[in-house]
Amino acid sequence: MQALIIVANPGAASFSHAIAATAEAVLVAGGHDIRRHDLYAEGFNPVQPIGEAGNTQSADPLVERHCADLAAADLIVVCHPNWWGQPPAILKGWIDRVFRLGTAYDYPPGIGYEGVPRGLLKARAALVFNTSNTPPEREAAVFGDPLENIWTRCVFPLCGITNVKRRMFAPIAASTPEQRESWLGEVKKTLA
Repeated sequence: MQALIIVANPGAASFSHAIAATAEAVLVAGGHDIRRHDLYAEGFNPVQPIGEAGNTQSADPLVERHCADLAAADLIVVCHPNWWGQPPAILKGWIDRVFRLGTAYDYPPGIGYEGVPRGLLKARAALVFNTSNTPPEREAAVFGDPLENIWTRCVFPLCGITNVKRRMFAPIAASTPEQRESWLGEVKKTLA
């Protein structure tokens, strides 16, 4: 199995990175082929240039590599913080440029852009692990948990992945080392 791990957090010592490292270790120990991308470390450009308005190809070789890795993945793991009820802008731009027409979805013959697209991704499962400083109960009650909707209703299902699991670890700022170890244990169990 080929797994794609995406981490989007500018802090190399962040819990998002610890989650990604844990996920990679579990998957490698299981004999899986891993493609891991740290969007900040790679300098991924989230801004789609005007010349790529059709969003079916890019002159940026990094975007093309990410598209190839996404298309080849059997499992997708995404690790990021919750910023204002959204993924960081770099991750949103990654979705815009990589989950593109012809790579992640297309339209059946005779169906225009106003129609319902069909998913092209071969991955049958996606795991999203995100961190937040908002307790999960407040996130759901006050904000409606927008990240849940983004990942489980908008992005992955549109591209053919219906088995989507998301886990928010929070509040991260007040967590103890023991709590973080426990959370990493959940990541291990989920991936095992």
